[in-house]
Amino acid sequence: MNNKFSYVDLDYKPNPSRDVVTTLYVESIVPLRDAADAIAAESSTGTWTDVCTMSSSIFEELSAKVFYINEITRIVKIAYPSALFETDNIPQLLASVAGNIFGLKGINKLLLLDLQLPDEFLYKNLGPALGIPGIRKLVNVYDRPLLGSIIKPKVGLSPREHARVAYEAWRGGVDLIKDDENLTDQKFCPFEDRVKFTLEAKQKVEEETGEKKIYAPNITASFDEMLKRAEVVKKLGGECIMIDVITVGFAGVDFIRKQNFGLIIHGHRAMHGVMTHNPSHGINMLVLAKIARLIGVDELHTGTVIGKMAGGRQEVTAIDSFLRTDWGPILPTMPVASGGLHPGHVVELVKILGKDVIINMGGGIHGHPSGTQSGAIAARQAIEAACLNIPLKKYAKKHKELAEAVEKWGIYGEEKYSSPITYLSRYIVK
Repeated sequence: MNNKFSYVDLDYKPNPSRDVVTTLYVESIVPLRDAADAIAAESSTGTWTDVCTMSSSIFEELSAKVFYINEITRIVKIAYPSALFETDNIPQLLASVAGNIFGLKGINKLLLLDLQLPDEFLYKNLGPALGIPGIRKLVNVYDRPLLGSIIKPKVGLSPREHARVAYEAWRGGVDLIKDDENLTDQKFCPFEDRVKFTLEAKQKVEEETGEKKIYAPNITASFDEMLKRAEVVKKLGGECIMIDVITVGFAGVDFIRKQNFGLIIHGHRAMHGVMTHNPSHGINMLVLAKIARLIGVDELHTGTVIGKMAGGRQEVTAIDSFLRTDWGPILPTMPVASGGLHPGHVVELVKILGKDVIINMGGGIHGHPSGTQSGAIAARQAIEAACLNIPLKKYAKKHKELAEAVEKWGIYGEEKYSSPITYLSRYIVK
């Protein structure tokens, strides 16, 4: 490694107004101090050897500085001067702080735990267009979690069938309908037809119920195609779009946000597990959530604690808390709890995650013994029970649809497993 310059400076005090700070977990076959030095060098001004083109002024002004090393916890903290970055270019930021360092020999495992950004980044990126305040104003619901639903089966329904199922879910009390992550513009369900018929169903149910509804069609595609699809949604009177944030890439989300359509961006995190699932290697979901909020995602899937998806209480609540917290000019993002949920989970879910959340159910609504509309009614009844602080079993005694859901799936801690996927949920750490 570079002998002339050391990137370790344990006396350095980061300046929050100018420094980007990363927190890393590091497992290495070389001494931790050497590993940290190599990470800081590779991610800023250094390389594997001394070079004649390096000057003291470049090093002093632009080098990263390792200012914290804990040999017991293997935690390392590195400060980077903001001059290293284009503050409105998230791909360039990540290419530095989460780029080549993951491929360095001598480092076995590396986890980017946190990323702290100076205010300059907050004022150079747009953040959500509506955020939590705008979403709640749109639906005129302020005192309870919002209820979302994914149309099931994931793929296979025609546009008219999709719209029919959406109508039934909205009629039963769902606030938001979203496409699944792998439904885009397939031949069996062309995008524009699906959006047209589903928005017509939305308008019909709004007139019948007096409740405002939201539809999030999945526009995930190439940049130019996403732009066309967002324009279709806007033209047809939609108020929301969905993007698979990780597979599209942060630049793609940023591109759509900068078109200033005024549409809610519902962020699905498909493929995040590639980076987040290993507890000692990859990128923490908190980091991905920070970036998603920064570039303009209004609603973001963050985990359920309970249900079929990985993510424990401490992790999910920390992410959700960040998304709701004041962050300079950046509006708060609404967390979405989705994955293997049913009405029997709702009371416990609200205890854990609070009310500023979208509780999203697919099979937990469409798998109801009496059909989709009854499933939606049961889910709304469960939310009512949670908000009234009434035990679910007690509330179910006077609410038929909820009672049927509880009979089929049980309640939190007493679930009845119906498939290999839901069976796995019993291994979630309570």
